[in-house]
Amino acid sequence: MHRMAHRKLGVTSSHRQALFAHLISALILRDRIETTLPRAKALRPLAERLVTLTKRGTLHARRRAASILRDPEALQRAFATFAERFAKRQGGYTRIYKLGFRRGDSAPMALIEYLDQPKSATPAKGKKAKGTKKDAEPKAKAKKAKSE
Repeated sequence: MHRMAHRKLGVTSSHRQALFAHLISALILRDRIETTLPRAKALRPLAERLVTLTKRGTLHARRRAASILRDPEALQRAFATFAERFAKRQGGYTRIYKLGFRRGDSAPMALIEYLDQPKSATPAKGKKAKGTKKDAEPKAKAKKAKSE
């Protein structure tokens, strides 16, 4: 294991480079992705380096990031949000959760995500926000009716 620069993941170098470009673009656009554990571990240094480049904010940093990403939308989102989002953090921008094993080939699965995710004002689809007044009023009226 000594003197091994990176994981090969059983693919050619051009395939690996394209794979990471797509994975990191998806990670930027969605803030979290599910992939295999070895891919997540290999992706983490690239994702961390990209945040460092966005914090620099120079033209040279943008061009270096563009050589990794290849997706203009992901590049724009990264430079628009990451610099201020991770301004107080000095490293460790990602987190990896182990999810168990994939059915079919038993590959170890993982969830990789960026930390400090922005809070959205609206709840996710199909879910109600907890503690709203509309939910509380009928319950209070029902309790009063039962007690009388």
